[in-house]
Parts: sequence; structure tokens; C-alpha cells
Amino acid sequence: MNKKIRKAIIPAAGYGTRFLPATKAQPKEMLPIVDKPIIQYVVEDAVSAGIEDIIIVTGWSKRSIEDHFDYPFELEKRLEESGKYEALEEIRRIANLANFYYVRQKGPLGNATPIWNARDIVGNEPFVVLWGDEFVDASPTRCQQLVAAYEKHSPSAVLASIRMNKDEDYKRYGYAGGKEIENGILEISSMVEKPGPGMIDSDYAIIGGAVYDPEMFNAIEESMRRLEVENTPRELVYVDAVNILLERQKKCLAAEIKGGIFRDCGSKLEYLKTVVEYGLKHEDLKDQFRDYLKKLKV
Repeated sequence: MNKKIRKAIIPAAGYGTRFLPATKAQPKEMLPIVDKPIIQYVVEDAVSAGIEDIIIVTGWSKRSIEDHFDYPFELEKRLEESGKYEALEEIRRIANLANFYYVRQKGPLGNATPIWNARDIVGNEPFVVLWGDEFVDASPTRCQQLVAAYEKHSPSAVLASIRMNKDEDYKRYGYAGGKEIENGILEISSMVEKPGPGMIDSDYAIIGGAVYDPEMFNAIEESMRRLEVENTPRELVYVDAVNILLERQKKCLAAEIKGGIFRDCGSKLEYLKTVVEYGLKHEDLKDQFRDYLKKLKV
């Protein structure tokens, strides 16, 4: 029987260079989607699936992430004295979403490094990995769907996927190849990072989000060892670690996130689209915002 998934790792140590100068003194993960930072959507996704412990892997200039999920006593006091009880309730809710832990990233370049950095806090438990500048609109949530697939099939890894088959998609995303074992669940035989059009017979694009057994840490360690032996300037990436799990005959799955819209807020254009779409959903703003957009002459 699988252990309950209680922990999530959120890598948030990147420099956000695509958003400079906005990210010179502000983490990209804290850029607002209307009135809520990107990373809060990510945390709420994790919490929706029963995650209790959130491990955020940070770097320099990321202190505002810690402050956001902290108890701001002075702000709470001021809101209470001003009678702004709705805002006060929301501020307290954010701090109570989960138990938060912070780790400073260190080690080789690559997206497997922050996962490796959190190994001592995770311990011998399955865990979720979500990226701090990406989230998915879906109901059930992305994390709920991933955890359900993990509990049903008992694999070593479940990677979030959205079906994409345009030529440009194969240049932007990693893809999983393999055999469908049920609708929307692919048993992975191989993974290729940005294969290019016509190079893989699959439309399972791998997006941010995964559930791993703790053996993933050993696979990352083996990947690090191989990089040292090769002595090549390649980054330490989680795809290599998943391929090591596959070499060891471990079951790895790609789970299509049903009804999911992927929000890659690390891209300027996708970030702007997300802000507009969420502005059109916002209870206090949607009608006025829609009227404003209709009047725009572009």
C-alpha cells in the first residue's frame, strides 16, 4: 500500500531573467495574477490534494516568498483596527495553508538540483514536485489527478502531461513515449527533451508537476555520478533521473491532466494571457474589465 503523500517540493530559485528589470528585486514567482502571486496558486494546488508540508527551494533575493506565507503581525493588527476583516481573514488563511520549509539551492546547474536539495526534509516518503512559476487550471486539480493516478497504479513516478501535437510544441516541451494503459495514462518507455516535430510518436507533452517515490533521489544521485564521469558541461536535469528509473525497470507514468489549461508564467506572453483571463474571472472586476477590453482599439 502506498504511503500517503504529505510533502511537496516547489523549486523557486531561478533568476527570472526573461522578466528583467521587473525581477531585479522581486522573484518571478511573486508576480501577481490580478491580486494573488503565481506561487500561491501553486501552493493551493498542492494543498488541494492533501499536502501538509511545502518545501520551497529558494535563492538570493527570494525573501519576499517567505514573507508572503508568514504571519505578518503588524499588518494583521492594522487590518483589524481598520475593520478590514475580509482582508484579515485572507492574510491568515495564506499562512495556514500548510507547514512551510525553506531550503537554499546549492549544487550543479539544472532542474534536478532543487529536488535533490530537499531530500533530507522529504526523507523516505513519496512527494510532489511543482514549479514555482507554473500552474494548471483544472477541476479536479492537477495535484488531485496526479495523486489519484499514483494511488491507483503504484508507480515510481507520475508526470503531469497535456496532449499537444503542433510542430512548435515539440520544440518547447519534453515528450513521453510509451503505451497507453488506460485513457489518459501512458506507461512511459522513453522520455525526450524537446524532440522536434516527427521525432517521437506521442502527443504526451510533459508539463510542470509530478509525484515521485523517494527512489527518485537515488536516481538523481546516479545522474550526478554519470555527469562527473562524462565530464561534460551538461546540466543536472530530472528527465535524466526518470530515464534511470526506466533503466531499472521501474514503472513511470504520464498522466493527462483532464480539462487542464497549462499556465507557463515564466513566459511573458503566457503570463499576460493568464492575467487577462483571470481578470475576466475576477468577481470584483470582470464586468468592468470586459467592458474596458471591448472598447480597446488595437
